[in-house]
Amino acid sequence: MDAVTAAQSGNMLLTCVNMHTTGEPTRIIISGYPDLSGTLLEQRAEARAKHDHIRKRLMLEPAGHADMYGAILRKKTELTQSGEAHIGVLFVTNEDYSTMCGHATIALGRLLVDTQDLSVFPRRKEVKYDPHTKTAVVNLHAPCGLVRVTVPTTEDGTRSDPSRPVTFVNVPSFATGKNIKVDISGADGWPELGQREHVTVSFCYGGAFTCLVSVEELGFDNLKQPLNHAALTFATRNLKSIVNGDPRYQKYMTHPEHDDLSSLYTLIVVDENLGLAIGDSKGAETGLCYFADQQIDRSPTGSATAARVAFAFAAGELSLGESWTYHSLVSNASNGRGGFVGTVLESIPELYDEGTMLGEPVRVQVAGQAFYVGTSTYISEDEDPFGSGGFLFNSL
Repeated sequence: MDAVTAAQSGNMLLTCVNMHTTGEPTRIIISGYPDLSGTLLEQRAEARAKHDHIRKRLMLEPAGHADMYGAILRKKTELTQSGEAHIGVLFVTNEDYSTMCGHATIALGRLLVDTQDLSVFPRRKEVKYDPHTKTAVVNLHAPCGLVRVTVPTTEDGTRSDPSRPVTFVNVPSFATGKNIKVDISGADGWPELGQREHVTVSFCYGGAFTCLVSVEELGFDNLKQPLNHAALTFATRNLKSIVNGDPRYQKYMTHPEHDDLSSLYTLIVVDENLGLAIGDSKGAETGLCYFADQQIDRSPTGSATAARVAFAFAAGELSLGESWTYHSLVSNASNGRGGFVGTVLESIPELYDEGTMLGEPVRVQVAGQAFYVGTSTYISEDEDPFGSGGFLFNSL
């Protein structure tokens, strides 16, 4: 049986482009996904209710793995129909459908500029090219809102330039809590915590809510290798479970406009003493990001970069126009290559909510680089007991 015949025996063909941003994968579905209707958030709900087997099929084993990440292009949303956006996207993880993803946005920016296939990107010809800066701007409708993606290009604007970083201007980002004590009962503690009964954390939003905790606060020395990943995973899983399960902390994860965005997505362990500054950044730090069901982000995490910049602005550590470098374990292991740079572009005083925010929301620009890995077509044979839903070996 040749490959074509084998593919035809599958009950659904899914064609994907695979990319990575600082080693973090983005599997982008460009064809084969069923039609969805309504607003983008309604499409997200429909995908979860009716087509979640596709997410599992591509994210989980045997086609994926515990740390796979994906994106589903949506050609029609309320913002594409109004002309505000060129295309929409749904983000998928090993667990669910996230509201924002910066590393995937950086990858999508390149793909959407590079493709000339109007069946993949019907509004490709509407993307504006600036010959002076040699950049093209794609307006992307993410579940959290409109994200403006600026992609460096070749001389004629028809292809992306991988030698220069993609940037995106995120939805309004803000801080909601600083130095909040989280109570840890004895049963929920971890050995490195010792006799302490609480840890101090902070909360911020950059398209998804993030909880920040220092590596020392968790009871570990630093994020230098070699790390005890099992111990860190255990500690962060417990902490995230406590924060999500205790109503006392829900006010720090409440979006002022959309209930669908009001949940903790990311927990980042921060080492302020590790990392090299990129360009004219004021400084640098390193974060180990856990998201969804304890997925570890290989990249510095774009939505959390925006959130951390907003937190630094609210705390008086960054001013308008200033930048900071955010590293992951991967970028640190690569001598700083692959770090993200977050910059405070402007404050948005009209969106400030004194009751829930520490300071004025800001628009943050995030810069990073993504690269192609390959293309692939996925099938699921009717007889395959593992092909339609997938599994995670460590969760069996």
